[in-house]
Amino acid sequence: MKAILKFGFVILLALLTAFVLTACSQKDTLEKVKLAEVTRSIFYAPQYVALEKGFFEEEGLDVGLTTTWGGDKTMTTLLSDGADIALVGSETSIYVDAQGATDPVINFAQLTQTDGTFLVSREKIDDFDWEMLKGSTFLGQRKGGMPQMVGEFVLKKNDIDPQTDLELIQNIDFGNIPNAFASGTGDFVQLFEPTASVFEKEGKGHIVASFGEESGQVPYTTFMAKQSYMKKNPETIEKFVRALHKAQAWVEEEDTEEIAKVVAPYFEDSDVETLAVVVERYRSQGSFATDMKLTKDGWENLQAIMEEAGELPKKVDYEKLVNTSVVEKVTK
Repeated sequence: MKAILKFGFVILLALLTAFVLTACSQKDTLEKVKLAEVTRSIFYAPQYVALEKGFFEEEGLDVGLTTTWGGDKTMTTLLSDGADIALVGSETSIYVDAQGATDPVINFAQLTQTDGTFLVSREKIDDFDWEMLKGSTFLGQRKGGMPQMVGEFVLKKNDIDPQTDLELIQNIDFGNIPNAFASGTGDFVQLFEPTASVFEKEGKGHIVASFGEESGQVPYTTFMAKQSYMKKNPETIEKFVRALHKAQAWVEEEDTEEIAKVVAPYFEDSDVETLAVVVERYRSQGSFATDMKLTKDGWENLQAIMEEAGELPKKVDYEKLVNTSVVEKVTK
């Protein structure tokens, strides 16, 4: 009997070893792609779905994700070849172009098409009006980044001068903004999800408005790569976009709780219930760019927002920094 059990154990061990070696062998055959994201946010749910559901692997890609925490750091990582592809605000490609880049950064697929931040009040407000921000202390986002520019655009749209009608704080590092508000800084704060919903659940703040709903469509976060990389790796870019398009369609059609369960590994501090609420909030306001095409109108709206904020170094033609050919091919 012992001999039979021992023999069975040896067979099982051999099968497991073969399975592991096969899996490793399959992984080794995949093309490696280094992807840098500007921050970690449920706003990017389709990206995490593509990773977790194996859509990249189905296309023959092994995508390694790194969070670089900030537009400037993300772009530095991309330009120095620390990443092949970056997920970041389109404004960064304009900044790079203004510096006279010989290898421009090209926007080739859009992930989100609205702002992803929400206005959070320290006190509960049942009937919010933007006028309430006048005379308040507003904890905004980093100067020159899309969240801050959209924030100022929305304030001005509601007849609020961010420089004179309130106390604007924007010198706090991106990653420390939530902690600053939780510690007592500011009457209002501009936050991404899931932080905004977590704060509301914990009683640290209350969501009173959506900057995404107020600002309209804009190429808020797009996938981009250096022109040289795109020319050298056209098939890789196409496979990458095809996997993401599958993920966008899945997120658009799937139950929000199921989506939350899939992306939960990327948000260990948030429960599935909260993540599901956030996904529905973004989906209902049309934040996910299901067709992934960065339009000319969106590009012009982006530059109008940058110009309004005094951050547009110069106007850049849509055709110079945007390439929609891959998205058009994949979604045809």
